Amino acid sequence: MIQRDQYLQQLSDSMGNGLVKTITGIRRCGKSVLLGEIFPEWLKKQGVADDHIIYVSFDDMEKEDLRNPLSFLKMVKERMSGSGIYYILLDEVQLMDRFVEVLMSLMHKGCEIFVTGSNSRFLSTDIVTEFRGRSQEIHMLPLTFSEFRSAYSGSTEAAWREYSEFGGLPQILSFKTPQQKTSYLSNLVETVYIKDIVERYKIKDDEGLVELLRVLASSIGSPCNPTRISNTFQSRENRHISSETVSRHIKCLSESFMVSKALRYDVKGRKYIGTETKYYFSDIGLRNSILGFRQIEENHIMENVIYNELIYRGYSVDVGRVETMERDAEGKQSRKKLEVDFVANQGSRRYYVQSAFRMDDAAKEEQEKKSLLNVPDSFKKIIVVRDHIAPYHDYDGFLRIGLFDFLLKPDSLDM
Repeated sequence: MIQRDQYLQQLSDSMGNGLVKTITGIRRCGKSVLLGEIFPEWLKKQGVADDHIIYVSFDDMEKEDLRNPLSFLKMVKERMSGSGIYYILLDEVQLMDRFVEVLMSLMHKGCEIFVTGSNSRFLSTDIVTEFRGRSQEIHMLPLTFSEFRSAYSGSTEAAWREYSEFGGLPQILSFKTPQQKTSYLSNLVETVYIKDIVERYKIKDDEGLVELLRVLASSIGSPCNPTRISNTFQSRENRHISSETVSRHIKCLSESFMVSKALRYDVKGRKYIGTETKYYFSDIGLRNSILGFRQIEENHIMENVIYNELIYRGYSVDVGRVETMERDAEGKQSRKKLEVDFVANQGSRRYYVQSAFRMDDAAKEEQEKKSLLNVPDSFKKIIVVRDHIAPYHDYDGFLRIGLFDFLLKPDSLDM
């Protein structure tokens, strides 16, 4: 079993804060295993008695009667017969009627409450509005490459090939053949993720939603905006979908944790640029499945994986833009806009990270380094390359590091 240590640590750190701990994340990313298996075992190792841990999985048909709030509260009251803190662990809590009222009632009893929810009624914005500041969200991602590698029996290179094609949903590791993996992912996209979003937001044009997913999946690493996407539908599909509809659908996909957006940030001007945004998928296997496994470009996949890794490590991630003035061959000056792939912020810490699939000639090196050389501050600059190289600082002071070292070493940003 993959322990998911970072999330276990977050659960541990959250105890005693008086809030309901809500574990969110895309479906099948491992929330139920964390709450129902990993966390209870950890509590027992900390000395919590077994009878002080009350776990209910509401999607278990044998527990159907407990979906009635009064029946559930009666059961909890009967089990809380001793002294000390009780730990209430509720999986798929949205299946219980009036669950918000029930959780608020349990809070008044001094319980430590941990819940998961993943269907169309229990997504990010619902937590904010329904718990009204009385909840701490712990957001869970699919397996990082490091977590995936820890459970993979082959070489690191072979693990990367699997991961970059089929992604990090934990169940993927249990399948033996590519056919089983592709079928699993395709079924999830069609029967779980899209269905949830269509039901929750009452989307009538589900085909338009699927087409939008394909556009976003084929555009990772490229700036997008709703108007440009709307024009793409018109030119490629001869189909009119307004930019307002595109914007609403993207919001639905973001709130459902399928995609995440990186805003464009003017590094010199220290302000956000609202015109275009980059979108990345929370799981690269789902992205590949949406495209029928036909556009597996490793350079774009590498960029998506690096973005997810930075998010996993707790950074707020933007796409950086730097403007420079350059002279052409005739001496004319013109304004150039250069891009830093990622600006990663965490409190007072900041890193500029460039995803450079190849830097095997002088022209490519100049292209990848140009934006970093024009960043007007002294925060650390990092170039991640696909090649297997020992990490080193080049003559400009930039850290160059191979992809595997970056992903597998937790201190890679500070080498």
